[in-house]
Amino acid sequence: MSAFEIEHLASCITAHAWNADRSRVALCPNNNEVHIYAKQGTSWVVEHVLAEHDQLVTSIDWAPKTNRILTSSQDRNAYVWTFKDGQWKPVLVLLRINRAATHVKWSPQENKFAVATGAKLVCICFFEEEHDWWASNHIKKHKSTVLKVDWHPNNLLLATSSSDYKVRVFDAYIKKADGRSVTRPYGEVAFGEPVFEFDQCASWVHALKWSPSGSTLAYSSHDGVFAVANFSTNPPTVEKLRVRNLPLRDLLYITENSIAGVGYDCAPLLITNQNGWKYSGEMDKASEGGAAAGSETSARKLFQNKVDLGESKSADKKLSTVHQNCITSIVPFKSVGGVVSDFSTSGLDGNIVVWHVKALEAKNKFKVI
Repeated sequence: MSAFEIEHLASCITAHAWNADRSRVALCPNNNEVHIYAKQGTSWVVEHVLAEHDQLVTSIDWAPKTNRILTSSQDRNAYVWTFKDGQWKPVLVLLRINRAATHVKWSPQENKFAVATGAKLVCICFFEEEHDWWASNHIKKHKSTVLKVDWHPNNLLLATSSSDYKVRVFDAYIKKADGRSVTRPYGEVAFGEPVFEFDQCASWVHALKWSPSGSTLAYSSHDGVFAVANFSTNPPTVEKLRVRNLPLRDLLYITENSIAGVGYDCAPLLITNQNGWKYSGEMDKASEGGAAAGSETSARKLFQNKVDLGESKSADKKLSTVHQNCITSIVPFKSVGGVVSDFSTSGLDGNIVVWHVKALEAKNKFKVI
């Protein structure tokens, strides 16, 4: 069995999301549209084009239970798309922001969602049936653009990462969405007040992700710092390490003790908890003399051409990795009980790659814990 399956669906992909049975994928081809592809035989074909946004679509999330698609854009809008009468129809979201929407995420129960923005705030959105729209409450405790949001499995806690170098955890309880009979994990915390704030990073924080159990929160910043906050204690303890590779853009828990990270290195890497979190290596390794030797040869050619010919371009442009440009997102493709057996990545090379964890373990001699 091959360790991966690759599909080239656009010249550049900024975000992607799968439906519940993985028969369709929604992606943004680096413009204001969202294309929904369906599998027909052995090929993927465009089934629908969602073109309500005016500027670049920044994020997509597809709710598996309700089959609703959530999109955000640099046009300062977000839409909830519902499939009715053979068409995807947008529902208005009242964000009330004056900067771009940067990231979106449905809550686990899909009764609300969070929108990160460039307006130094996060919108917690909930549905108002009397008006047939999604209203929002604002969390304003950030000092710069909010880059990522992620929900705790309890549907109440929300983690945010920002370009102000900090990660924050909020109680995002909304009475209209969550009801009254809800046990708050840290008591009656005022809406918008951070429960915890982490400042281990010295640069903007690109990525963060809760573990399947919600006991740990991993995050990574542009200065190469990777950290994991352990919530088994109060206040949480934080373990920090510096990754040797280029910065990570997104993270995914493969298991409670194994995390895959993707970013500017164009290949997924593995970080595992072995009596402490440690870098375990790249998950996309070429054969001996392949990846390492190939990149070394390309670098040598690049500088030799500069010296001999005055050219800044190398004759050999193909990377030895599966992705040929920065990987921007990683999402689970197949998982059971919090254990991911397959995951997918998309990047600026226009490829969506589905990776098979067991085959990767056998091929590259690493172990997911």
